[in-house]
Formats: sequence, structure tokens, C-alpha cells
Amino acid sequence: MRLLVIASVLVAGCGPLRQLRHAPAPTPPAAAAPTRPVPYPVFETKAFARAVARGTRTRTGEPGPNYWQQFARYRIDAELVPSTSQITGRESVRYFNHSPDTLRSVWVFLNQNLFAPTSPRVVPTPVTGGMEILRVAAGGKLLTKADSGAGYVVEGTTMWIGLPKPLPPSDSLDLDIAWAFQLPPDGAPREGSTGDVLMVAYWYPQLAVYDDVNGWQKDPYLGGAEFYMGYADYDVNLSVPQGWLVAATGELTNAQEILSQQTRDRLAEARRGAGVVHVVRDADRGAGRNKATNTGFDGVLTWRFRARNVRDFDWGISSKYLWDATIATVGDRDGDHKPDTTLINTFYRPDARKWAWDRSGEYERNVVEFLSNYLWPYPWPQMTALEGPTSCSGMEYPMLTCIGGPRDTLLLYSVQVHETAHMWFPMQVGSDERRYAWQDEGLTRFNQAQGMQAFFKGYDRERVSRENYIDLARTDGEVALMRPGDEYPFGTPAYSIASYDKMSTNMTALRALLGDEAFLSAYRTYGLRWQYKHPTPYDFFNTFNSLAGRDLSWFWRTWWYETWTLDQAIASATVVGDKMVVTIEDRGLAPMPVRLAVTRSDGRVERRELPVDPWLAGAHRQQITLDNPRTVTRVEIDPEQVFPDVDRSNNRWARPP
Repeated sequence: MRLLVIASVLVAGCGPLRQLRHAPAPTPPAAAAPTRPVPYPVFETKAFARAVARGTRTRTGEPGPNYWQQFARYRIDAELVPSTSQITGRESVRYFNHSPDTLRSVWVFLNQNLFAPTSPRVVPTPVTGGMEILRVAAGGKLLTKADSGAGYVVEGTTMWIGLPKPLPPSDSLDLDIAWAFQLPPDGAPREGSTGDVLMVAYWYPQLAVYDDVNGWQKDPYLGGAEFYMGYADYDVNLSVPQGWLVAATGELTNAQEILSQQTRDRLAEARRGAGVVHVVRDADRGAGRNKATNTGFDGVLTWRFRARNVRDFDWGISSKYLWDATIATVGDRDGDHKPDTTLINTFYRPDARKWAWDRSGEYERNVVEFLSNYLWPYPWPQMTALEGPTSCSGMEYPMLTCIGGPRDTLLLYSVQVHETAHMWFPMQVGSDERRYAWQDEGLTRFNQAQGMQAFFKGYDRERVSRENYIDLARTDGEVALMRPGDEYPFGTPAYSIASYDKMSTNMTALRALLGDEAFLSAYRTYGLRWQYKHPTPYDFFNTFNSLAGRDLSWFWRTWWYETWTLDQAIASATVVGDKMVVTIEDRGLAPMPVRLAVTRSDGRVERRELPVDPWLAGAHRQQITLDNPRTVTRVEIDPEQVFPDVDRSNNRWARPP
């Protein structure tokens, strides 16, 4: 996965990313000073070029005519004993081979092995016994541990399964796996138990992604970088003690058996659009006629959930939860020209009211409606936010987000809009988070900013990201975006700044380059092109190049592959005859257009822009000539701060009083 950086003279005009095999030798322009690098174009990897040749990818950013993708159907039966945090489960999986390749083995993730004593990891984690594999069968044949042939091998968080017979194209494979583990305590990344609240995530053996570019993606889960998951259908049966509420991915299919009549009636009221309805209140917790749930056989209830075309299934549970519900209007998602709605659920303990959780239903409805309008309609029948273990902090799962720890009004809305925005990236647009965290976290941070700025009028969340990035960029600690998540230096802000704040800042700059309308159109097109598919970074770059009608290779190189910084300065403003000559210097290494605001003595503001091309050719200075110099009172570079200039003290010239 090392990035191949091939130097070449930047070619102007619109076009796709350069092909690696056609890369010329590095020949920097003669005019370029040695200290000023040229942002050579981004070259696609050999694997991506092969995918283009096979017709599964294109250089315009669209999926190719031969694009294919694997699929699976899971049936999972599991039981949780909250007092011991012990989970046992068994799954039957039908795996569909839509690829043109014959598969002789499959790879499966056992993410709970992150907590096994001998598993490698890049973050501190509590240690449990990991996941115990009780049974593995493939194609109806029971398998044993074996290094080759028909069998299986567990290595950390991955399991290799050698198949009894090859799986040809257009065929399917049935797997049967049983397992058990102890849910780790609060303090585990992205999951855990406090005793009264348990967040169960990454809890079942899950097939790894086999894609058209890289084949099996089996990078181990080390606790730092997140996930790359294939799409599947899920039918899940969860057996838990009566009186405990379960919030999960998907729809509850046996509400008649599980929920009391009172609870069902209040849910129906919420579905009718009656505002935020308190479905389960303080006095309703427990099992019985007027309680949250029915009474189960032997004190156990089995909750049955169904989810279609999602990349994962996760769930949280508590005997202390309150439950609020409402509906969000998401727009026309099925093409019938009528507004569609989705059910909004929030679950929280009574004490969480002091952290504004009694407003979480209102917030979640607002978030889903805003993002459905800004991007495209939320596609699933429900969305749930639950208050969970502190170590969850804020974590996304399909149709579900877990938020832990104390919050105030601003912070609760902030984390709800961020985690819910993940329902678009990567839940629908299924990028490889482990290798390219910016494709989901950075886009989500940008979308979070749009939501917060709409909800809290006058609040500039884009500025927060820009300042976070600039603070690190002024040091030697910055690391480029195009790096696998587990290869960032641990214990530094390099990963979070690159993947979240710098990428959000890049999107703000890209919007300024293209204009609001063209940017948003290309952004939505990228998402909808790759909805329920697996885009690479090159699909992202190529989509914007193609739809903008511009070769933005210099922009991708500068802000994704390098840690160059932007520092544009007004070097001088000199009156020459009846003209004012303003000299702009590019004192950083990151080239960008120069946006100027010229203020006249009568208050008028004129806008000028100097192109990026002279910087790309190696120039260090550009000049602009202004008429009527005596009326010029101020000249400022980028007063709206749409570009991340690291030193704004030199961005302004003002006429002395």
C-alpha cells in the first residue's frame, strides 16, 4: 500500500489521474527554485490500472460496466448474560461470489480477538480471552484447524478458511460458525460494558472484503484504524433477560412478542408524527403489562431484527434505558414524488438528562432531516442514538450510534450530527477506512460542520477544523492524509488532524475552487455513484476532475500526499504613475489561487483572483495593477479564509491613516 509518487511536469487541462505505466522521468521545470517543489500529478496504482483495464473502474470516477461486488446473508442467533458480559453465538452465512475469480479460501475477521492476550494492537485495550471459535463448517463439511487444505487458521483478528472445494464465479458458499467471548469492560475502543449498559460491536465472525482492485483486504484490526466491510442482509435473534431494552441495527420484527401494549401504542403515536414521544418513561422500566417489555419464558426474551443491505450489525442494551421516539422527514427516497419518513429512536439512562439527552430525540430528528436535504435521503427505516459506555465516546454503526461520556448541548448535538453523518460515509459509500480514513472521517467532519452551522446560527465549525489543522501544520508533527490509519505515530494528533480536520478543510477549499453549486453537485454525484459500493481515493479524485471539467492533480498532490503549507503574502503596494502595483509573494510550498479583496475609499469592495498556474510553473511572485490608486484603502488576501493560510499577519495591506 505504499504510495507510488512519480514525478512529472504538470500538464494543464481536464483529464483523469495519470496512468502509472506512462509516467515520464522526473524533470522539474528549469524555472522552479530548488526550495519550491512542483506538485506533480497523482498517479494511480497498478492495481487500480488493472481494474480499469478489466472494466470494473473508470478514469471518469464512475463504476465500470463490469463492476462487481460480493454479497452475503447472515442468520445469527446469540445470547447475552449481562451479569457476566458473556456472549455465545452461532451464525449461518451464505456468501455469494460475484467476482470472475475462483476462490479456494475465504478470510473472516474475528475483531473480538483484539482483546486476546497475544493479539497485536496499536492502542491500549483491556485484555479478555478474545473470541473462542467453537465450530467452523464450510459447504456442509466440519473443518478443523489446519495450515493448508480444508481447514482454518486464526491469526490475531483474522481467520483463514481453506474451502473443501473451490468456489467458482456466480456460485455461493454456506458457512456455519459458532463462537463465544466476554464483552470487554468500559475502556475498550468502540464498545464495552459498564454493567448496566453494554455496547456490543464487532462481535461476530464477519467475512472480509474481496474487491475488484486489491482482492482480499485482510489488514488486521489493531484497535486504531477502523473498518472495511462488505454489504449483507442480516436476520439476527438476540436472547437477553426480560426488562432489558435492546437498540440495534435494523428493524424489530417481533414487537408484538417483545414490547408491552403500552410501549407499542406510544411507538405508534410517534410514527403518526406527534413530536418526540416518551415511549419508555422512568416508571415503565422492567417487564410486565404496563412496563417496557413483556414477560419472557424463563426470564428471557428473544429480540428479532432484520436489516437489509448494510455493512454490519451492532447493538446496545440496558435495563435502565428510557426510550424517546419521533419521525424525521427525509425526502423522496423511493421515487414516488412523496415525502418519506424514518423512525428516530434515542435511548438513555435517567441521569443522562443532565447532559441534554432529554433533547437527543429532537437533535437526532434535526440531524437526519438536515443531512437528507444536504446530501440525499436517508435510506433506512430507522435511526437510533444511544447513550453508552464512556469509551464509545462517539461511534457509528449502521442505523445506530453510541455516544458516551458527559456532554453539554453543543457537544451532544456535535457528536450526534457527526456520528449520524457516518450513515452516509461510510455506511452507504463503503470506502476502506483502515487504509484511507479521510474518505469517511474527513467527509463526515465536513458534513458535521454544515449541520452545526445550520443549527447554531453564527457558529463557524469549519473555522475550528481549519485552526486545528493550522496549529499542527506549523509544527513538524503533521503527517499526510494518504497513509494507512495504523501507521500514524501513536500518541500524537497526527491521525486525527489529517483524517478529520485537514480533510474537512480540504473540502472547504475545494468548494471555494469550484463554486458552491458545482462542488455540491459533484459531491452528491460521487456519493450516489458509489452508494453501497467500494470507492477508492482515485474514484473520488476522478469524479471531481471529470465533473468539474478541470485537472485538479496539483490540488490532490498538494493537500493529500504532501504536508506543504500555504502562506501567501502582500509583499508591497506601490504607486507607479496613475496605477498601484500590488506584489503577491507565495512564501509557502502549497500553491493556491490568490483571492484578493480591494477596498475603495467609498466602501466598495472589488474582487480579484490570480491564477494558480504561475505558482505551478515555479514563480514566487505575481503582480496585480489597480486603477485610481488614491482611492485604494486596503488590499487583503482571502478575507473569508476559505484557504488555510498558516500566517495571516502578512495577508493585508492598509493605507496609513
